[in-house]
Amino acid sequence: MAKGSRGEPARQVNWGRRAVWSIAGLAVLVMLWLLGAAIIPRWWAQRVGDVVGGRLTVGALYGGFIGFVFTALPLACLAAAIRLRSRVHTWKGWVAWLFAAAVLAAPNLMTLGVTWGRGNAAHDGDRILSVEGTGFRMGSLVGAIVAGAAAAGLAYLTKTRGLFKSQNRRLRNALHD
Repeated sequence: MAKGSRGEPARQVNWGRRAVWSIAGLAVLVMLWLLGAAIIPRWWAQRVGDVVGGRLTVGALYGGFIGFVFTALPLACLAAAIRLRSRVHTWKGWVAWLFAAAVLAAPNLMTLGVTWGRGNAAHDGDRILSVEGTGFRMGSLVGAIVAGAAAAGLAYLTKTRGLFKSQNRRLRNALHD
């Protein structure tokens, strides 16, 4: 009898059951994708339109807020995953971090779905945002760009901080010698 790494018997993999569950999971994901493509763009555009109410300034500020926050949070989540990579060394851990980042980026992804989508729901959402959500898309884009630039600047500062600390330490040791 084959033994596992901890002395227990090795488990036999039931490939038939695994295939059935994989096909069922894939079918559920496809159904959710189709349902989401038919409902989410209209729903999101209506929510944004309700908040903005056709006011350009409100749309730009609300879009900037949504774009900044929901770009910065997923980037922070991914940075935490990279920083904690020794604790998250399994593929399930990486999938969990990527799922969390995708959930945090959902408002920006829904806005992209409305803007770039090709279905009827995306076209309806596009018209709703054009009338009721004036300025939201541009504000969202600007907020996302600012958040990306801020994240890149923060990453640069944290990387160069270590270099400057070691250089400073080396120069102090040379001065005292």
